[in-house]
Amino acid sequence: MFLVLTSAQGVSDDVVAEAIKQLADAEAPRRLSANAVEVRFRGARPNFALAGVDVNVVPAANRLKKLLIADMDSTIIPVECIDELADFAGLKAEVSEITERAMQGALDFEAAIDARVGLLAGMPETVLQQCYDERITLNPGARILVKTMNAQGAMTALVSGGFTFFTEKVAEVAGFRMNRANSLEIVDGALSGKVIRPILGREAKLESLNGLCAEQGISAEDVIAVGDGANDLMMVEAAGLGVAYKAKPALAAKADVVLNYSDLTALLALQGLAEANFA
Repeated sequence: MFLVLTSAQGVSDDVVAEAIKQLADAEAPRRLSANAVEVRFRGARPNFALAGVDVNVVPAANRLKKLLIADMDSTIIPVECIDELADFAGLKAEVSEITERAMQGALDFEAAIDARVGLLAGMPETVLQQCYDERITLNPGARILVKTMNAQGAMTALVSGGFTFFTEKVAEVAGFRMNRANSLEIVDGALSGKVIRPILGREAKLESLNGLCAEQGISAEDVIAVGDGANDLMMVEAAGLGVAYKAKPALAAKADVVLNYSDLTALLALQGLAEANFA
């Protein structure tokens, strides 16, 4: 097994030394970057925390994955697109409250998306582009993560419970090879307040993972999946390496890996890829 230490603020040699003290039979550490170090070890799986550093354990076998499947909102980008759209209508607080409950797993996703989009009925279609231009950026490390996985020969997929208007643009900027999301109904240049069926939610994300595995001739063990909310639970649990990125407790409790202090290049470190391998 490998102990992997990651942090966007850097992982010092002192921190690495402190971590090694917790391991019964450790090899010499391997520095992957200023922000990541791995230590191969044998024996019992450790359970300890280090301030400001993500401490995770991954199997030594089959580390380099062949499919990256990622959520978009609050994972590849730092915001929830529907909350930002609602802000243009003066409804951000109301819509954000529904979003939060849905991501915590307290609301049915399909009902939650219908309720939120319904509040945006009549919004001019042009606001979608304005929202993208003014509010949407990539999270740190997102582009490096995706392009490096592509360079390693992996399939990269952005699968979101959000909207195709945004996933198509984010996928292109980040470098994802495919994207899938929900479609907003537009009538006479304005949002109708409806989402075109079928709605892509928790089960559909799992179906996307399984379908891509079948297309690529790989198994779920060859997949690294990353998300932040309850809507990502099924795909994260199914993946060979499921990552909770700055996630809600419902997802963090079930994921193989939890990242609270790292940027998205940590997903490369978990696979044993060093900065020299970054695209």
